[in-house]
Amino acid sequence: MIKALSAANKSERDKFKIPRSVQQSIPVKCVYADGIWLVGRKHSRTWRFSDVNYAAASEDDRRGIFLSYGGVLNSLPTDAAAKITIINRRLNPVDFQRTILMKERGDGLDQYRRESNRILTQRAAESNNLVQEKYITLSIPQRKIEESRAYFRRVDANLSKSFGRLDSGARPVSTHDRLRILHDFFRPGEEQYFTFDQSAAVRRGLDFRDLICPDGLRFRVGYFEMGDKVGRVLFLKDYASYIKDSMISDLSDFSRNLMLSIDILPIPTDEAVKEIQGRILGIETDITRWQQRQNDKNNFTATVPYDLEQLRGEAKEFLSDLTERDQRMMFAVVTLVHIADSLEQLDADTETLLSIGREHLCQFSVLRYQQEDGLNTVLPYGLRRVKALRTLTTESAAVLMPFRVQEIQDPGGLPYGVNAISKNLLICDRKRLISPHAFYLGVSGSGKSMAMKSTVENVALATNDDIIIIDAEREYGPLARALGGEVIEISPHSKHHINPLEVTEDYGDGENPVAMKSEIITSILEQQMGV
Repeated sequence: MIKALSAANKSERDKFKIPRSVQQSIPVKCVYADGIWLVGRKHSRTWRFSDVNYAAASEDDRRGIFLSYGGVLNSLPTDAAAKITIINRRLNPVDFQRTILMKERGDGLDQYRRESNRILTQRAAESNNLVQEKYITLSIPQRKIEESRAYFRRVDANLSKSFGRLDSGARPVSTHDRLRILHDFFRPGEEQYFTFDQSAAVRRGLDFRDLICPDGLRFRVGYFEMGDKVGRVLFLKDYASYIKDSMISDLSDFSRNLMLSIDILPIPTDEAVKEIQGRILGIETDITRWQQRQNDKNNFTATVPYDLEQLRGEAKEFLSDLTERDQRMMFAVVTLVHIADSLEQLDADTETLLSIGREHLCQFSVLRYQQEDGLNTVLPYGLRRVKALRTLTTESAAVLMPFRVQEIQDPGGLPYGVNAISKNLLICDRKRLISPHAFYLGVSGSGKSMAMKSTVENVALATNDDIIIIDAEREYGPLARALGGEVIEISPHSKHHINPLEVTEDYGDGENPVAMKSEIITSILEQQMGV
């Protein structure tokens, strides 16, 4: 069980210190106001990056995204450990109601708002109803905090530039948001209750872990109990010789609360070349000894065994990648934790995740007697407690592609359908865009008019915007009347007419109104005559 901790050290206003007696249970020793944490003997900081439309892109665009992501991996500093984390969590019903559903106004249109909210809630229930967040955490050996701050400022500029090439962007995460990530994981279903005011907490002598820890945490042989939930940590035990770039997206698309982390340790190129040259020398030595044994047996025509020849070819290819193809040597490990309501559901979900790995010829395995180490590895602390590293090149590491599809769920936005890939709702606030214009395009009978009527309805019910419709087909009249709008009919038989000869006060803005009106009349006559 995680007990309530003693008061934080009040002598330093910008951080919390954890009592020495509980350092082993919680790896975070102190958190600084600017988002830097002291975890174990390392300083770490987290950045959030946006998803890109990788799954919906063409082959050429995918290749470009893949190469750009390889450039991101190549740009990672060699003196830091990187952790890419993908977090799946259920959409909080309270947040959904507060930011997406329409609020009643008592203006006679609330019946339509309730019906729209019912339809939207039903669509959300039919969708994945998941919110996916992506983070990258860098950790460096502990040093003076001023030096760490200078280091992370420099890294921040490099990450922003590298992810900017992907149209993704990397934004540093504050201490408040980092704690929110842990709170949402440790306390699923209580996301709306998280509050954190560092100054107030220091004054009151509160420990930040009291705000994020579950009611209980107990580690078993192959799973752990967390409050009224159970969870399990898996790791990628065996890689396939060929991995599709869709494996990570297939795992993260699983409709459960889960967290997947990819730990990457870049190796300096000079050290990597020396390492591979040493391996090649060892393989050549084994081949020479084998040939000498065959010569001693007067077997001078024997060919080198296939396994030794294969090792030699792979080692030479690896060296060629490092020296000629701008590849880097990296160590990587993949870990995953998923949460369930019961042990039976947890076992079923584990089998599903294992089968997804087997479909990609990869073997995931449960961490036995290492659930605590695995959990500390998955969470975006910046730690790596699981020693299951695999040597990869930049291209091999880039195959573990974290990108899938870009979600559009703007707070206060309007619904525009369902994402064709993730099946999540598209909630967009067009006023935030550089160009807020929108068009509905499609063949006849595809539903353009119905989609436009739905948009008009949402704008009328959820905003105070003015709506002007030019209805040549006269199909929007019933909708306008139902929403309390005014319909002006212009025809030879209606009471509304347009007088092209009318001249109002201040017409022409200082110019000769008769001359300007004459030009308009001339233009109308030319159009009628076909001139």
